[in-house]
Amino acid sequence: MATGKKTSIRHLASTVAVISIILLGIALAGMSSYRPGLFGLLCAGALFIMNHDKLRGFSFTAWVLVCVGFALAWPQYLHSWGGFELPLLIVPLTQLIMFGMGTTLSLKDFSGIIVAPWPVLLGVVLQFGIMPVIGFAVALSLGFEGELAAGIVLIGSVSGGVASNLMAFIAGANVALSVTMTVVSTFVAPLMTPLLMSFFAGRFIPIDTLAMMIGVVNIIVIPVVAGLLAHAVLYSRRPWAVSAGYLLLVALVSALVAASSFAADPEVFGIFAPLRNGIVLGGSLLSVVALAKIIVSVWLGRPNTWIDKTLPMVSMTGICAILAIIIAQTHDVLMEAGLLLVLAAVVHNLSGYGLGYWGARGFGSLLGRLGYMAGLRETAAPLIDEAGCRTVAFEVGMQNGGMATGLAMDVLRSHVAALPPNLFGTWMNISGSVLANWWKRKQNNNNRISGSY
Repeated sequence: MATGKKTSIRHLASTVAVISIILLGIALAGMSSYRPGLFGLLCAGALFIMNHDKLRGFSFTAWVLVCVGFALAWPQYLHSWGGFELPLLIVPLTQLIMFGMGTTLSLKDFSGIIVAPWPVLLGVVLQFGIMPVIGFAVALSLGFEGELAAGIVLIGSVSGGVASNLMAFIAGANVALSVTMTVVSTFVAPLMTPLLMSFFAGRFIPIDTLAMMIGVVNIIVIPVVAGLLAHAVLYSRRPWAVSAGYLLLVALVSALVAASSFAADPEVFGIFAPLRNGIVLGGSLLSVVALAKIIVSVWLGRPNTWIDKTLPMVSMTGICAILAIIIAQTHDVLMEAGLLLVLAAVVHNLSGYGLGYWGARGFGSLLGRLGYMAGLRETAAPLIDEAGCRTVAFEVGMQNGGMATGLAMDVLRSHVAALPPNLFGTWMNISGSVLANWWKRKQNNNNRISGSY
């Protein structure tokens, strides 16, 4: 009993700490006289969470809120530095994050489609079939119009985000399935996202379907493919991947592709001119990775773990920077519609979790029974187990906020349309962390109970 009380107290303390840091971030926007002190408390709270055994899983969320707090309190410092307009960083940072995602993947990850096609297919159908509809319904029911409404539909129309993979890991769900679903939805996005945006968001603002398709390829597909190639360069055991000569050739060819694309006249690319930026960035990063492997692994004989430590930090920093810059650009809009946008984010996200989880359970059971009746399976057990249902919940409920933000800036040319993806992304990190840790504790408790008999 004493142990149970201590656990409850720890959980209560954890909840209070997380809620307190959220409230401090919100308070920064309106209490100008106390902003420095409140911001200091916000930073202290983030440090406390980062170094607390029970709260460490909320560290990234805490630092996201620190950046949000700074952008709310002092937006004037996030417009331009030395004449350089900071919003110009958003698309390259998004591409860098997607490159980092690609380096965590290999062609073996695609084998999950063959091993377990139904959960993957079901998850992708639920994602692109549920979230855009919910986004459209939320925008209409809460009275959003124009670019704000389009931004809400946009965050519901993109693929799953890499954060879902982390949440699946924390929750003890099926990480392999999560990665596979993220990969599939990412490569389906160039077709589905523009079509969904044209159908739903086209009622709020004009949507250029072809431009959006090209934008998805530029911001997402090319960097992810470059990351896949970088993964092969880093981790392949074939002779070419450990030879300084071959690696140097890879670096030179990649650099040449990047340089020639950068120097080429945009008219050479025609309507595909926006792809030039993705090719330049992807080629440059692949060249850097190949050169780094020559120095670190071939010459110094050290393992390639440096990229596993570097890229997650770069990605998290990039996400925080994007969020802060967008909030600074749309400060007045956020102050006017902030509470409604937060409500929209909560409804949209929680609906995704719920419909994803129960949709997976319902359809999994149905498919299991149909397979048994048709003689294709030996039992009528659900086709998707509990871990798979949790995985689908994260994949459906957590969208790629970076992708949505990049498209809002690069294709829609709108800071306002980029605001909902950023706010939704912040909330998704909070809710995802809470849900993942709750499921993990629930699983541990069940294991202890079952082990006591």
